[in-house]
Amino acid sequence: MRAAGCRELVNACPRRELDNPRFARLYRRSRKTADRRGEAEHRRRVLVGLSGRVVELGAGDGANFSLYPRAVTEVIAVEPERHLRADAQRAAHEASVPVTVLCEFAESLPVEDGSVDAVLASLVLCTVPDVEAALAEARRVLSPGGELRFYEHVHATDQPLRALLEVADRSTLWPRLAGGCHPARDTEQAIRDAGFAVERRERFNFSPSALLPPVPHILGVARRP
Repeated sequence: MRAAGCRELVNACPRRELDNPRFARLYRRSRKTADRRGEAEHRRRVLVGLSGRVVELGAGDGANFSLYPRAVTEVIAVEPERHLRADAQRAAHEASVPVTVLCEFAESLPVEDGSVDAVLASLVLCTVPDVEAALAEARRVLSPGGELRFYEHVHATDQPLRALLEVADRSTLWPRLAGGCHPARDTEQAIRDAGFAVERRERFNFSPSALLPPVPHILGVARRP
């Protein structure tokens, strides 16, 4: 059933459109496997208690849309990859809250200053080309006291996993296969450096696939002062 107020908006990308059909196919398959292994529950938990107007960065195929609490009045979801964005636009029809899917980038959000209650970053900050710019945009669009909800995989602190992630990060193969993923990013520190106050954070190891080792993830809430 289509959510009341859901808008199907096909807009022109402001700079460029990402077109990576091979990654889109891999993402769809791997996301379903990861969900069965526990990722869906992680995504549900990061959304608990959200309300009001929300911006979702890098919505992928719209996997989060069905998980938003009904207290959310609007979701503005940005996704620059055209195949995943088409999936997200279809998922928006089935969402329980109003969702608008836009061809936009996390580093340049088409949203007014201080106009949203929350920003969601769900397994996306590893892939954005400019994390600092994306987090600055998140802070810009949030109202004072607004929340940044985050669920991300992050760099390891222990060896030999730390060295392995750094090798993968520096290689050309892994980012190309994984849609630009950089597994050695210290995302929690980047959130703090962007001026957010981290109020709650869980750190745990999780493997989205039997083919990959468990890597550190963080899930929590940061607030714009």
